[in-house]
Amino acid sequence: MSISYEEKEKRIQQFRPIDDTFFQVLADDVDFCQEILRVILEDNALIVQSVTTQKDVKNLAGRSVRLDALCTLGNNVKCNVELQRSDNDDHMKRIRYNAACITANETEPGEKFENVPTVIIVYITEFDFLNKGRTIYHIDHVLRETGTAVDNGLYTVCVNTKIDDGSDIASLMKCFTQTEVENEKFPVFSNRMYYLKHSKGGSRQMCRVMEEYAKEYAKEREQIFIKEKIKNALVKGISPEILVSIFDIPLEEILAIQK
Repeated sequence: MSISYEEKEKRIQQFRPIDDTFFQVLADDVDFCQEILRVILEDNALIVQSVTTQKDVKNLAGRSVRLDALCTLGNNVKCNVELQRSDNDDHMKRIRYNAACITANETEPGEKFENVPTVIIVYITEFDFLNKGRTIYHIDHVLRETGTAVDNGLYTVCVNTKIDDGSDIASLMKCFTQTEVENEKFPVFSNRMYYLKHSKGGSRQMCRVMEEYAKEYAKEREQIFIKEKIKNALVKGISPEILVSIFDIPLEEILAIQK
């Protein structure tokens, strides 16, 4: 069931930057991404050339991952900003998987390894999943025997909104948890928030995204429902071959569910 324009407006006012739906629109702006990355990566000269939000990339097996905001920096480094509110998975392996997909997706077949793109993962969470009481963590590759850092072109920066160490990074993270942002330290962030929350153009943009998300959610729920029906039918002894004709789904998918 569709919701009224007034209800959509009410929901828009409740969104925070840490919410996926809202961040997708927030980050669809080069200046916004440049401002937050300059703070997080502590580089006031950093340049963001372009940004793609909600990009689907696939691995060789065809499994796709949806990236929140993939930025191309001025030096052609790829920087993915990933938001995570759920604490129900292995975050370090998620980071590793996403980085691998980006690397493969951004590398031409037959390219020399020296030309494999440098990738930075900025992983923003509502919780301190590393449990060391820090706002920001830089994860390096280190030689165990000597403690020397090894540069393999992958850099991981984990930031959270939970720990406030009094830094500008912590101040930025606080903005991610607020429904309204007015912070003179982050003028682009503040202006972008105001535009999306309080202008007609921003509201129309948000409403379109909400409608797209609603359609995707309905499609996902339908797929889950069909999968459960197939499971129940298999338990009752109905053969996979018969289920192919009933649900119009490839036999390989039904056999995977059966397994």
